[in-house]
Amino acid sequence: MTTMTQPRVLTFRRSIRVARVAIVAFLVLNLAAVQVMFAAAGPAGDLFGTIGRLLGLYLALAMAFQLLLVARLPMVDRAYGMDRLTSWHRWTGMAIFWLAAAHPAFVLLGFARQDGVPVLDVAVTLAKQPPVLLGMIAAGLLLVIVALSIRVARRRLSYETWHAIHFLLYVVVLLGVLHQVYEGTAFKVNVLTQAYWWGLWAFAIGALLAGRLVVPLIRNSRHRLRVAAIVAESDDTVSVHVTGRDLDRLPARAGQFFLWRFPGQNRWWQVNPFSLSAAPNSRSLRLTAKGVGATSAGLRDLPIGSKVYAEGPYGAFTAAHRTRGATVLIAGGIGVTPIRALLEDPDLTGHVVVLYRVRAVEDAVLLGELRNLADVRRARLHLLTGRTGTGYQPFAPERLLALVPDITARDVYVCGPDAMTTSVLASLRRLRVPSRQVHAERFRLAG
Repeated sequence: MTTMTQPRVLTFRRSIRVARVAIVAFLVLNLAAVQVMFAAAGPAGDLFGTIGRLLGLYLALAMAFQLLLVARLPMVDRAYGMDRLTSWHRWTGMAIFWLAAAHPAFVLLGFARQDGVPVLDVAVTLAKQPPVLLGMIAAGLLLVIVALSIRVARRRLSYETWHAIHFLLYVVVLLGVLHQVYEGTAFKVNVLTQAYWWGLWAFAIGALLAGRLVVPLIRNSRHRLRVAAIVAESDDTVSVHVTGRDLDRLPARAGQFFLWRFPGQNRWWQVNPFSLSAAPNSRSLRLTAKGVGATSAGLRDLPIGSKVYAEGPYGAFTAAHRTRGATVLIAGGIGVTPIRALLEDPDLTGHVVVLYRVRAVEDAVLLGELRNLADVRRARLHLLTGRTGTGYQPFAPERLLALVPDITARDVYVCGPDAMTTSVLASLRRLRVPSRQVHAERFRLAG
């Protein structure tokens, strides 16, 4: 990997600003287009029906936006990072759920008031029509997805199971499109509205197929990734070295992650987002994982030479997003993997301080490599051990300031358990570290 020159860094930052402006403009224009279509269609039979029609338009628009988030478009990923996009994915999903509940409710109320019959009777009558029934089934599946995505339920599911359940989203989209074909009225006002509406959906579905199917298939066919070596880092942590063809053409950067599948060893839906634990080069890639799920626990048993299917790279947790000359890298547990890769990255210039949080020294995976890299680049490495309690808060504001007195003048990269990351981010806010200097990776993946 070649080091990014200052002009290249400036060009990258300008491209991010342009991308963000384009994304915001896309959202605003589509919201405006929906309002124009709604106005052109005119009111429905009564107020409730009119509100139901408007909510239906916003529901369909939100579903199209959700497809674009799940597509993981490179431009959007580079501009905002997968962690922020996943947060938007969650909020968009909740909006879709409430719109899916409110849209039919207002439509039913509208028909009930017009015909002077009970709402339940209207629901039974409409359910006998296949297009309406498809919409009801889609709403029911949405209820299942949202219910299983609530934090309490999510914690009881393995990542692989939760990821597989999210495939129901595609079924919901299919049913929703069929429902629009037969029941949509507001976008059928004229040829222009129909061209816009189906153009938007064609773009969303095309982006999804390209980003999640076509591009990964082409890349994996080109690079032909294979397991080159398995190295046990501790009793429950293993590194997998992956080799392949023309890896210099793979646009991966230190700090990014891939979705990894191992055909023949795991089922096709068993996939995990593992960060690169070393800066990528033209010869190999390396991932390091702790055995907590079905996929990660089986990594140490992978045969040498077995096939690897990787989707990505993803994430904006890279040196290209720095805004200052010096950096703080904060890692917790297995979250050290992208931090270790960043420490090796020649693009991460300037002075670096590394804070590595573990309960005990024996839990510090890749500690030897961190120490060697810190010595080479004259970085400061602090290993923070011990149990967090009332008397010991390793990432309290005053503690961070004692370890890194000039932390407000540095970029801060944070990766670790969710509780630790939340604590660090809260302390950085109290220390008034500008948000543009804070970069976090939580591995809350969309779709």
